Amino acid sequence: MNDRATEVEGPCGPVSPELLEAVDAATARYLGADAALRDGQRAAVLAALASDTLAVLPPAAGKTAIYAITGDVLGRRTVVVSPTLSLHRDQVAHLRDAGVPTGALNSEVGRGDLERFVAGELEVLVTSPEQLARPDVLAALRTAAPTLVAVDEAHCVSDWGPDFRPDYLALGPVVRALGSPRVLALTATASAPAREEILDLLGIPDACVVVRDVDRPNTHLAVRLLHDEGAKWDQVVETVVAAEGAGIVYVTTRGHTTLVADRLTGAGVSAGAYHGGLPKKDRQRVQDAFMAGELDVVVATSAFGMGIDKPDVRWVVHGDVPTSIDAYHQEIGRAGRDGGSAWAVLFHRPQDLARPRLFASGRDARAAALATVVEAVRLHREEGVVQSELADAAGVSKAALARAVPALVVGGSARQLPARRLGAGPCEDPAIEVAKAAAELVVRSRQRQVSKVELVRRYAEGGGCRRRTLLETLGEPREDPCGFCDHCDAGDVGDPGGRSGASHGEPTPGEAVAHDEWGRGVVQTVEDDTVVVLFDEVGYRTLSIPVVRERGLLTSA
Repeated sequence: MNDRATEVEGPCGPVSPELLEAVDAATARYLGADAALRDGQRAAVLAALASDTLAVLPPAAGKTAIYAITGDVLGRRTVVVSPTLSLHRDQVAHLRDAGVPTGALNSEVGRGDLERFVAGELEVLVTSPEQLARPDVLAALRTAAPTLVAVDEAHCVSDWGPDFRPDYLALGPVVRALGSPRVLALTATASAPAREEILDLLGIPDACVVVRDVDRPNTHLAVRLLHDEGAKWDQVVETVVAAEGAGIVYVTTRGHTTLVADRLTGAGVSAGAYHGGLPKKDRQRVQDAFMAGELDVVVATSAFGMGIDKPDVRWVVHGDVPTSIDAYHQEIGRAGRDGGSAWAVLFHRPQDLARPRLFASGRDARAAALATVVEAVRLHREEGVVQSELADAAGVSKAALARAVPALVVGGSARQLPARRLGAGPCEDPAIEVAKAAAELVVRSRQRQVSKVELVRRYAEGGGCRRRTLLETLGEPREDPCGFCDHCDAGDVGDPGGRSGASHGEPTPGEAVAHDEWGRGVVQTVEDDTVVVLFDEVGYRTLSIPVVRERGLLTSA
């Protein structure tokens, strides 16, 4: 009883005095003798010491310290998964500066650090999901018996966009293959539905979730509605030419990065284009110049930004609509990291919404065809099969198979190899069973992608305080208008209304609800006479609140 009385209640249950002492010691080791963890950091550490954890924390929240301290307490055997080489370099440098023996395994670094980690000479190994997909790497790490797997930028797990990296979906099978060490996932942006998706795909559906305020109150939000594409790009260029300080222009296509960068350069702005199709040395040159202040503007696809911790970015412009509210929130979060005033403008042409819909369009591969793919890769387990040949053999289009690859990977029935080849994954369940599960996952992902477009449209075209709409979509309800967006500037603050719950005909953001036909869902936004609900099975649906009241369509779940 006495020991119990001295425990501290953490986010996921009680924490013993011994663990608290260990956290204090690790904090002193990593941050210095007089240092203390901030609220969000401490909550994430205490949660991760008790169970698998997803921590959603604002930018510059000190995420490296979170997994460094957690890993120290759990046994000093930590594998960190990060998406970019720049993040690898920064994380290794920060940890080494703090005296933590750290190495990396990626395309720039050979196997030396991996061997040192296995031998116990290093406490932390920073790597990528692609490296973990290699059987030889996985086998070596299994002998190292890591006690913590930290997944940085965890929103990548659920970002099934056009530049998606399927090996992120193999992290669930990887964790199981490593003996199921503790998992700590970290991100700055994840709406309530995205959190559920991340945890499901990582194979930790019952993990503790720690969320701290994701608002960026110092960033002014605005949307400009246009219908002519030429006029839109003219206004994008005019806005950037008149802007002060460093900024980022986000566009959807690689061609637009060059188009806009060239126009800005012609107008006297020091600008560079950045997208995933550029040679690595060119991408690095643009990034380095921007970080050093030699370039004022980067015009980029979503490939640019993760790990770009440049505090003096003053603005972010979206020349194209983003693929989701999560992506938009992540991207505008790259402005104003120094706490100073910043602004974000979305140029919205309703016709452009067809582009993100296109990313999720097309005919899906059926389970029988995917079973043929699984059987084929199992016959060529090590060398794999060229993806286009698999599509022909299964009688499906190359695009349909490409959409199904992530689902095959997350189920453990396939793994992605170089040169667009697929090899067999660790799952040995009957091919038709894993194929059915993969086909169902593809359908759900399509529904989510298409329905996310509707939520972006609602943010761009709806009335009332934009920040309230944005934060409610991210699962952070707000009653008061922000006073720092274009709608608030114009006096259109909207009215969240007197909400008392779905059972009383007044659904509230974040409320779990049920519908007779569509099943369980979560209320995303409530505005005027409409409510947007994300249903588990059918995606987003927009409903009339008067009809909801009259027919009792929604009940509290």
